[in-house]
Amino acid sequence: MDTDERRRAILEIARRDGSVDVTPLAAELRVAKETVRRDLRALEEHGLVRRTHGGAYPVESAGFETTLAARTTRLVPQKSRIGAAAADLLGDAETVFVDEGFTPQLVAEALPRDRPLTVVTASLAVATALADAEKIGVLLLGGRLRGSTMATVDHWATRMLADFVIDLAYIGANGISREYGLTTPDPAVGEVKAQAMRSARRRVFAGIHTKFGAVSFCRFAEVGDFEAIVTDAGLPSAEAQRYSLLGPQVIRV
Repeated sequence: MDTDERRRAILEIARRDGSVDVTPLAAELRVAKETVRRDLRALEEHGLVRRTHGGAYPVESAGFETTLAARTTRLVPQKSRIGAAAADLLGDAETVFVDEGFTPQLVAEALPRDRPLTVVTASLAVATALADAEKIGVLLLGGRLRGSTMATVDHWATRMLADFVIDLAYIGANGISREYGLTTPDPAVGEVKAQAMRSARRRVFAGIHTKFGAVSFCRFAEVGDFEAIVTDAGLPSAEAQRYSLLGPQVIRV
């Protein structure tokens, strides 16, 4: 295979497995380790991977949105662990905002059901997941429904959200970077997220490691706005430490 084909193969493997290591990758592709390192450097320059000691992990393309259905098929075990760990940060919160997206949906499903709780969300999937929880009251924000994510947006949603004081917000994003903060491609989605940030006393970001380093069009928060970041062990510990220096506790599960 030529250089472009090899680099596409490396990226496909990284996205499938969550990360790649130079030595086994060189053996699989039957090329020298230095060739793989050179390919990873090129992929990093294009913003497709983030190199680590001995390998790399993929960076999600934050320039466009995948559908909610597509998100439910990738890295599900890691996302499930993230959801459970984020739910453990609930503390004594009585009112909670849960963002749109598959990982926030998993946070909602992991919330305790043996205590009174009010959940505010723009996500139909989150509302549906909690509909049968007797002690959880669900407030679904009105607005224009986006079919790709099954969540509401626009001024109806943000005005309703602005009237609440929320104990804890679980926030998702298409990308998170130390330089540009948290971003999403759609301005209407960004407005809902930004209002949730303003309305909440505490804020937790929950997202898979491939979100880190990705940058999209609309910035709605800074890394330092969060008390905690919950991700998986695919994010290297050194990179997690760099994010923690900006303020939040970084939890890798």
